[in-house]
This record gives sequence, structure tokens and C-alpha cells, in this order.
Amino acid sequence: MTQGDDWRLFRGDRVARQTEFPEAPPWRQFGNGAGTRARHRPYLIGPTEADVVSAALHLRRPLLVTGHPGTGKSSLAHAIAHELSLGPVLQWPVNSRSVLKDALYGYDAIGRLRETHLRQERGGPEPDIGTFVRLGPLGTALVPRDRPRMLLVDELDKGDVDLPNDLLTVFEEGEFDIPELARLPEEQSEVSVLTHGPGSKRVAVTQGLVRCREFPVVVITSNGERDFPPAFMRRCVRLDLPDPDEARLRDIVAAHLGDEALSGIDDLLYAFLNARAPGELATDQLLNAVFLRMGGVNLDAEGLLDAVLHRLGGAV
Repeated sequence: MTQGDDWRLFRGDRVARQTEFPEAPPWRQFGNGAGTRARHRPYLIGPTEADVVSAALHLRRPLLVTGHPGTGKSSLAHAIAHELSLGPVLQWPVNSRSVLKDALYGYDAIGRLRETHLRQERGGPEPDIGTFVRLGPLGTALVPRDRPRMLLVDELDKGDVDLPNDLLTVFEEGEFDIPELARLPEEQSEVSVLTHGPGSKRVAVTQGLVRCREFPVVVITSNGERDFPPAFMRRCVRLDLPDPDEARLRDIVAAHLGDEALSGIDDLLYAFLNARAPGELATDQLLNAVFLRMGGVNLDAEGLLDAVLHRLGGAV
């Protein structure tokens, strides 16, 4: 554990040093850079909330997870995928420009046209259209498999108002068409296309139709910025994650940083609880403060605690 001023990696004195960086917090470790993923992060959830998740799994319905920022909505998808051995999570981060087609597939028509012209000039055959088609995260989740994939649709409420309704047909039917492939002649009815995600593989698509065998495990998160249409809500199982109380916060700190992290953090915990209003502070901010305290950082220094526990609703 560092003591005194040793924790200051940057001193602002304009002196160049060969600084040895300390180990990063567990939740900020990203593997060895060679394709190995960081270890699974612990996730704590109550039995009532876990039962709601199980209900969505039994019903093969999307799980709509609501709650304030920092309550672990997105992390829940990774926890489910880990516990059920569903492989890497397919992620679709939604923003104001998101459209359903981008989540289903992409077609590089310009790239195909250029490649066709090049091959014609060289007297070669036309390029395979499948080279220019890549399934998106939702499209990849609907590829037929014996076991479902995990799909995280993150912050759906940031998308266009019509996006939830656009998703209804895909969620109900478990399938979608790729028109560019459906128009191909019969002798080219089966096309191999790329999938989404690291280490993406090719899958065969017949007559332009992608239809799931097992409906994917879908977790949709929302910060409650707006309401969704009743027809969409009726087809989801809803889970509202509450802000963790003091006991749950202590459990979260111990799960991420070990039981030794609970020693001498009462002042940080109470400062967090006293400063927290609904949606104003996230749990990972408390973890950041405890991690710094464990490293010998004086969080009572003027301005430092406020910087770590900065209110999410405040001005930048």
C-alpha cells in the first residue's frame, strides 16, 4: 500500500519520470490485449430480482431493466451470460440515430460495386455478395443455435420514439429478412455472411431469411427518460432495480475489493449515502473512492472527494 505522496503519479512539476503504474481496479482491467477477456466481475442481486430474471428466461421474453444510472442494469446482462454460460454478450448501444436495420444487418453496396468493377477489369468472377453483408448484434442473436445468445440493448429510451414498436415484429416472430439476399436467383439461395462481435464467424443464410431456433436472452435497459408504448411493455418482463441500501453497498464493496476493504470506510459510506439523491450518484463512484482509500490516498483532501463523488445530475 502506498503512503504519503507516493500515490501521486502526476505531480504537475514538469519533471519527466519513468513511472511504474499500480494495478488497476478490478472493474478497469481489460485482459492481456491478446484477445483474452478480463475476469468476470462479481454481481450481487436479491432473490426477488433474480426470480424476475428467471421468469423472463422461462417465458422467452425480453427483460426490460429500469433504474437509476449506476444501479447495475447493463452489468446484469453480463452476469446472466456468465452464470448461464451463454458466451460473450452481444451489445447494441442505442442512441438518437439508431435504427432497427443497423442492429439486424449491414450491406456494403458501394464496396461490392467497386469490387465488381475491379474484377471486371481483370476478367475475374463477380465477388461473393456474402462478403459485403454483416449481421448486427440483434441479427447475430437471431442466428439459429441450440443454445441462445445474450443480447444487451442498452439505453433504449435514448432511441427514436418509434424504435420500440419497430422491434415488436422481430421479437414476436424471432426472424427477419435480408432483401438483398432474398432477391438472389435460386442457385444462389444460400449465402455465407459475417456475424457481429470479436472473432466473428460466417453463417449460412438461406433465401435471405434469418430465423432463430432458441429466442435469445434479451436484456433491455432504460434510465426512465420516457415511457414506452403499451404494446411493447406487454411483451416484456419488467425489472426495476432499486438503489442499494447500506448493507447492500457493503456487500458490493466486499465482493469487488475483498473483506479488507470494509475496514475504515464508514466515513466514505456515510458521505456517499448522505450525498446520494435518486439518480445523483452511482455505486461505482463509491467503489472508486474505496479503491483510492485502500491505496493510501487521502480522500479528505479538499476537492478530491467531491471529484470522485461528483453528482451525475450536476453541470460538468
